Amino acid sequence: MPTITVNVDDDLKERMDKRPEINWSEVTRQAIQEKIETLEVMDELTTESELTASDVQEIADKINESGRKRVDEESV
Repeated sequence: MPTITVNVDDDLKERMDKRPEINWSEVTRQAIQEKIETLEVMDELTTESELTASDVQEIADKINESGRKRVDEESV
């Protein structure tokens, strides 16, 4: 099995060291696996898409604005 190296800052390493029961290699492997699977699904969904980057940004902006409004309304 190939090996990769992941760099973390000193603070994060100290915090990880406080949890010696955790297999950090496995946590990292799972996170990478999940990210790859998400990207592959996105690739499948967008392969045939005719949306431009501008279209996608406009949709994302609308979703974010809607989310902000919902949070604001729930905070009142």
